[in-house]
Amino acid sequence: MTLEDKLAQLGLALHEAPKPIAAYVPCVRTGNLVLVSGQLPLTGQTLLARGKVPRECPIDQAQTAAQQCVLNGLSVLKGELGGDLSKLRRVLRIGVFVQSTDDFDKQSQVANGASELLENLLGDAGRHARAAVGVNALPLNASVEIELLFEVDDE
Repeated sequence: MTLEDKLAQLGLALHEAPKPIAAYVPCVRTGNLVLVSGQLPLTGQTLLARGKVPRECPIDQAQTAAQQCVLNGLSVLKGELGGDLSKLRRVLRIGVFVQSTDDFDKQSQVANGASELLENLLGDAGRHARAAVGVNALPLNASVEIELLFEVDDE
């Protein structure tokens, strides 16, 4: 079963990768590693979650936003791999940034939205190292931003 078949089973799909909103590239590849730039929870031009967690954005909404960040990251990876996600070997690391209130300490719960999706999609190859960090602000007032590091087949 392909990754996109598994997504469909979960009622999810990959769409066109979001375009960078500033002066950077969507990803950088060196050898068999692809580092995907921070992805916001965009669907088209719409952010799924705005503001600080948990004051303006509840944890469950932030977890859903984290899943959308992963989907956007996979869309970027798909473009880098010429549309062939079968070249994906494993997820090495994700960095999860959560715009949160000063007293919020459950960034790891928000990050679980992303981590659990990757494991559901890829099994052991989706298990990864991770950082989950609270931040004061994110671009466009997004509640979550995620960067991803993948191992892929050599070119």
